[in-house]
Amino acid sequence: MFFNFIDELRSAGIQASFKEHLVLLEALDKDVIEQTPEQFYYLSRAIFVKDEGLLDKFDQVFNKVFKGILTDYGQNPVDIPEEWLKAVAEKFLTPEEMEAMKSLGSWEEIMETLKKRLEEQQKRHEGGNKWIGTGGTSPYGNNGYNPEGVRIGGESKHKRALKVWEKREFQNLDNTRELGTRNIKVALRRLRRFAREGNPDELDLEGTIEGTAKQGWLDIRMRAERKNAVKVLLFLDVGGSMDPFIKLVEELFSAATTEFKNLEFFYFHNCLYEGVWKDNKRRWSERTNTWDILHKYGHDYKVIFVGDAAMSPYEITHPGGSVEHFNEEAGAVWLQRVAHVYPATVWLNPVPEKQWGYSQSTKVIKEMVGGNMFPLTLDGLDGAMRELTRKKH
Repeated sequence: MFFNFIDELRSAGIQASFKEHLVLLEALDKDVIEQTPEQFYYLSRAIFVKDEGLLDKFDQVFNKVFKGILTDYGQNPVDIPEEWLKAVAEKFLTPEEMEAMKSLGSWEEIMETLKKRLEEQQKRHEGGNKWIGTGGTSPYGNNGYNPEGVRIGGESKHKRALKVWEKREFQNLDNTRELGTRNIKVALRRLRRFAREGNPDELDLEGTIEGTAKQGWLDIRMRAERKNAVKVLLFLDVGGSMDPFIKLVEELFSAATTEFKNLEFFYFHNCLYEGVWKDNKRRWSERTNTWDILHKYGHDYKVIFVGDAAMSPYEITHPGGSVEHFNEEAGAVWLQRVAHVYPATVWLNPVPEKQWGYSQSTKVIKEMVGGNMFPLTLDGLDGAMRELTRKKH
C-alpha cells in the first residue's frame, strides 16, 4: 500500500525508509487522524519530512501521486455571489486611449479616494472609470487598465498597480537543489575567512613532525578543523515578479548554504519592513521582528539582499506603501537601518542590468544600499563578493 508514494518520495531525495512506511501504516490503523485527504497529507508530511527545506518537494510529490483526491470536503462555502468571482474579459483599449488616460494623483489621493469609494459603493460594478470593479478604467479593481491603481483580487495584467489587496501563497526556496555548474560556488568562495575553532580533533601533521624532531619521540599534536568564519545574513525576496527567477535564486541559495556555515536567511516581499519570516507557509503566523535581527546579529555579519527591486516607489518611500499590510515606517527607513548596522551590504538583482534604468524603484533601492547593487550573474557575484571583503569603517 502506498508503494508508489514511497518510491516518488525517494526519487525526490526525501528519506522514506521501511520504518517511516510502517509508522504511517500503524498511524492509519489506529485512526489517529480523521479519514480525509487533508488529514492524511499532514500526517504523512509529519512522518516523512525531517527538514523544512524539503517541504516544497514533498508537496510536489503528494500532488503528483494523489492528484485529484483533494477536494473542498468539510469546508463551509463562502457566501459570495459567483458573478463577483468571475473576472470580466479585459477591456481592450487602443494605445491612444491608454496614453490619454491620466493618473489619478499622488499616493495619498489614491488611498483617500479608495476609502470614499468603499463607503459609497453598494453593489458589484464592471466597466466604467469610477467604481471598484472589473474590466474598466477605474484605478480600483482588476482586469482593466489604469496607469496607477489599486488592484483588488484578480491577476496582474499591466504590472502597474501601486497596491494589491489579495491573499497570496509563496513557496519556500529549495536549498537542496543541485547546481548545474560549480561557477556560482567558486564565485562565493571569494567571501571566505578561515579560522580554526572548536575541539582539536584533526591531526596537525606539520606540528607533529616538528614536535617529534625536537623531542626525540613521537609527539602527536592535534588542532581544530579549519572552517570558514565569515558570517552572512541572506534576505530573499519571494513571490510576485520574483517567480520567473526561482530556479536561479534556488541555485544561489543552495550554493550559499554549502559555502557559508554561519548563514542565516530570511524571506521578505518586495521591500524590507518591520517583519521577515523563515517559512512562507507561516509568514503571517511566525514572523521575525526586523529589530530583533539588527540586535541579535553583530556588525561583523555580511548582508546580501536578493530581489528584482521591481515595485511601486511608494512601497519604499511611504508609510503604508506595502502591497500586503500597513507598514508604519517606510521601507527606506528599514533599508537605511540595515546599511547602518551592517556596513558590508550588497543587493543581487536577477534582472539584466541594462533594464535597471527603466525602473524607478530599482534606482531608489540601489541608492539605499550605497550603490552596491550587482546583477545576479557570475561577474556580478564576483563583484559583490569583492565588495563584501573590503574593510568597512
